[in-house]
Amino acid sequence: MNRTIVGVFWLVVYLIVILLPLCIMMVRPTPPERPFWVEFSLALGFIGLVQIAVQFALVARYESVTAPYGIDLILKYHRQIAIVAVLLLVAHPIILVLENPDLVDLLNPFGGTRASRVGNWGLYALILLVLLSVFRKQIKLDYELWRVTHALLGISAIVLAHWHIRLVGHYTGTQWKENVLIVFSVILVASFAYLRLIRPAFMRRVPYKVAEVKPERGETWSFRVTPDGHDGMRFAPGQFAWLKLGDSAYTFEEHPFSFSSSARDDAGIEFSIKELGDFTNTIGSVPPGTTAYLDGPHGSFSPDHQPAAGYVFFAGGVGIAPFISMLRTMADRRDTRPITLFYGDQQWDGVAYRETIEALRARLDLTVVYVLEEPPDGWIGETGFIDAGVLKRHMPHGGVERLHFICGPTAMIDAVEDALRQHGVPMSQIRSERFDLV
Repeated sequence: MNRTIVGVFWLVVYLIVILLPLCIMMVRPTPPERPFWVEFSLALGFIGLVQIAVQFALVARYESVTAPYGIDLILKYHRQIAIVAVLLLVAHPIILVLENPDLVDLLNPFGGTRASRVGNWGLYALILLVLLSVFRKQIKLDYELWRVTHALLGISAIVLAHWHIRLVGHYTGTQWKENVLIVFSVILVASFAYLRLIRPAFMRRVPYKVAEVKPERGETWSFRVTPDGHDGMRFAPGQFAWLKLGDSAYTFEEHPFSFSSSARDDAGIEFSIKELGDFTNTIGSVPPGTTAYLDGPHGSFSPDHQPAAGYVFFAGGVGIAPFISMLRTMADRRDTRPITLFYGDQQWDGVAYRETIEALRARLDLTVVYVLEEPPDGWIGETGFIDAGVLKRHMPHGGVERLHFICGPTAMIDAVEDALRQHGVPMSQIRSERFDLV
C-alpha cells in the first residue's frame, strides 16, 4: 500500500483515539451544566491524559505505524507532544482556581480533597518525567536508570490520574464510562508490556554472536554479529536496529545503531559504533562470542523505500554509517545510478571508512566531497561546514530531481536542509535522519 495512504490512515486513527474518550464522556447521563471554563479545564484534562496514554503506543516500535514517517520522527513527536500534554494537565487545575479562587487549596499537595491530592501527585510524576528527560544529559543521569524511571513515572501518572477521575466522579458517574476509560488506557499502556516482555521473547528465539570488533578511524568501531542457529535478518540499506548484549534479552540496556553492512551480506550484520557515551566507550572491549539480540530492522531512511534516478548523500561524523550500508548494497547490486556524497568531519585522520569509500568509488558512479573543520597542512579540499557555498560548487547537475539523504548531528542536518532549500531543492526531495533518538 502507498506509504502516503498508510500515513494518512494512522493519522486519522490517532485523532480518533485522542478525541474518542472525550466524546464518550459527553454521552448522557452527564453532570449538571457548569461554567464554560470549568468544562473547558476538564476537557483539557481528558485530552492531556489520553495523550499521555497514547505515548506508550507511540514508543512500542510497531513497524506498520512507524514506517510511513520514520521512527526518528515518531520519537521526536513523542518528546514534543508529551510536553504539550503535561502543559494541558497543568492548565486543568489552574483554570479551575482562576474560575473560582476559593478552590486554591486544591493546588496544595497536602491539602484540598483526597481527589485533588491524588491528581496533584500524578501531575508531579509527569512533571518530573519531563524534567528528567529534558535535562538527562546535563545532570548526567545514567541512560538505563533514566529508562526505568521514565517508565515507572509514566505508569504511576496514568494510575493516579484514573484514581483522581474516579474520586471526582463528575464524568464517570456511570460505571460503563469509567470502565471504558480504564480499558482504553490499559490497552495503550499494554504497549509497554509488548515492548518489554513480548518483543524480547521473540528476540530470544533469534540470538546472534559477536563475530568481530574492528577499529576504524575517528574512534569508530565496526561491530559485526552473526546469526546463531537461524537465517539472520533481512533489512534495507539505511535502516537500524536496537542492540542488546549479554545473556538476557530482557535487559533495559539497549541502544540503536545503523547497519553499515550490505543488505546482500549473508554472512552477518555489521554496525558502525562511535565512542560517544558509557556504553559505546567500552564497545571495543566486547569479546567475540558474546551473545547479542537485535530488535529490528527499523526506519524508512533508505533508497529502497524511495527509488530515484540518482542520490545525493550528506553525512556528518558517525552519520556516515547508514550511507556505508547504502553504498555497499548498491555496489553489490551493480547499481549504476549516480551518487554524490558530501562527508563532513572534524579532521582528516578521523574520517571513518574513507578507505572503504575510495574502494567503492571503483564499483559505483560515486563522487565524494570531503569537508573538514580542521584541515591538515596542504589540504586543497573544502573546509568548514557543508553549507550553501559548498553545494553551489559541487552539487551535481539535475540535483533537484535527485533524492537527498541527510544523517548526522542535529545542527548539521538543520544547516544542510537550509542550504538545500537555498539551492532550490523542495522538501519533498529531502530525507533526514537524526540519530539522537533518546
